[in-house]
Amino acid sequence: MSSASSEHSMKHHRRPYADYAARTFLWNVSPDGKVATVTLNRPERKNPLTFDSYAELRDLFRGLVYATDIKVVVLAGAGGNFCSGGDVHEIIGPLTRMSMPELLDFTRMTGDLVKAMRACPQPIVAAVDGVCAGAGAMLALASDLRLGTPQARTAFLFTRVGLAGADMGACTLLPRVIGQGRASELLYTGRAMSAEEGAQWGFFNTLHDGAGLLEAARSLAAQLAAGPTFAHGVTKKLLHQEWNMGVDEAIEAEAEAQAICMQTRDFRRAYDAFVDKRKPVFEGD
Repeated sequence: MSSASSEHSMKHHRRPYADYAARTFLWNVSPDGKVATVTLNRPERKNPLTFDSYAELRDLFRGLVYATDIKVVVLAGAGGNFCSGGDVHEIIGPLTRMSMPELLDFTRMTGDLVKAMRACPQPIVAAVDGVCAGAGAMLALASDLRLGTPQARTAFLFTRVGLAGADMGACTLLPRVIGQGRASELLYTGRAMSAEEGAQWGFFNTLHDGAGLLEAARSLAAQLAAGPTFAHGVTKKLLHQEWNMGVDEAIEAEAEAQAICMQTRDFRRAYDAFVDKRKPVFEGD
């Protein structure tokens, strides 16, 4: 493929997501088109996931790699709860009747959602209220930043249904956020982590009252979206990749990444603004 045709192909994949038509959750985009809010919207059941919503979320976060507009994503739940995990009737029941290859298809698909969340360049801000359990706890954990309420109760309750705490990357991601010992306790016991524990342990960045949670999450998202968003994508990628690197490799990766960021117009905009004694206006390129 020639460079011209490959460039055309790349541009063909890039598109705006403001008009994305969500089927299994709510999709709302800020007036400036930069912050999207995904709201899990089955409040009468505490927003459980289904086979369809798992798959749609996976496909959405995969597609956001090519979004030309969305710079930050807020992930929330409707009705005072975040997410109660996989729907007992629509997922757990059918799983008990599946063959091993079918089960592996399902567990790989749920893991692919976490991989898609980690691979998209947009920072993801989870707004966690009330119940945050099972796969819902994994959605919060796979996000980049987590805001909670005093009522938030986060439970990795896989052991409660006879399963391992090893689910959707829990055994690798949770120790990174709260430490090995604390993660071990939560994954073995399945007990709920209180909001206070979550804040003390670094799971939650901040706590807010329920009425102000979504506003706080969107305010943080808007702050990030107003920053150098190409550089934010680099930060996210290296925060993820450097867990698999030695210190020397990590320093080299950061040297190369920062040299790339120094070629962006946002870097020049920041310098020009400093010289002119004004606040820079970043445009993400």
